[in-house]
Amino acid sequence: MTAPNQEPEKKKDVLRETDDAARRLAGDLIRTARFGALAAIEPGTGHPLASRVALATDIDGTPVILTSTLSGHTAAILADPRSSLLVGEPGKGDPLAHARITLFTEARRIERGSDDHARLRRRYLARQPKAELYVDFGDFAFFRLEMARASLNGGFGKAYELQCEDLALQGDWQQFADMEAGAVAHMNEDHSDAVKLYAEVLCGADPANWRLATLDPEGMDLVAGDEVRRLWFDEPMQAPDQLRGVLVDLAKKARA
Repeated sequence: MTAPNQEPEKKKDVLRETDDAARRLAGDLIRTARFGALAAIEPGTGHPLASRVALATDIDGTPVILTSTLSGHTAAILADPRSSLLVGEPGKGDPLAHARITLFTEARRIERGSDDHARLRRRYLARQPKAELYVDFGDFAFFRLEMARASLNGGFGKAYELQCEDLALQGDWQQFADMEAGAVAHMNEDHSDAVKLYAEVLCGADPANWRLATLDPEGMDLVAGDEVRRLWFDEPMQAPDQLRGVLVDLAKKARA
């Protein structure tokens, strides 16, 4: 209880200043997540509705989900697009000692037949290949979970608040969409040895049948079954014609 004429004790600020390390950790958590917990507002009751959803990301790092109209969370985000997404898998020991991030998002449905739909379909299946069984069913739709801000917990005593510009790639990233599919196919078909080096040498992954899943201006996502690794470029690309040089340099670095 505060004594008369005594100022109340100020609440200790538990948040750390957002820095590049926090941004990189957030990017790793989002880009490598295979699934997450989506929270939405249930129509009619107003109760929070949490569901597990499979994930991929768009080129700019925005999370993407594929949902059926039969799902309760689809009805929820169609009625009210405000939502939250929690990602970050615990490892051994105390689950609260492992990094996780809560994204405050708005769900935006993607029109079937649009360029956005074609791009997200390709990127989603690269990360969730079993979804090919139902991705084209008429009652399924893609949603981009547009990120407004985030709460990052990197472990005990490592809390950060991040804004949209800390999370999603800014600028003209659409120009990379046209080249991505061809570049990914070319690397997997003709340079699988380099892809393997990217994963096992530069990312420190265990030996496996590694494939390049997706490319973006900031890096690449590599997959082998359920395993996902993120390889960040030293500097973000400014134009698609930089890609070949970046990939060659990475292969040389791995071989060295």
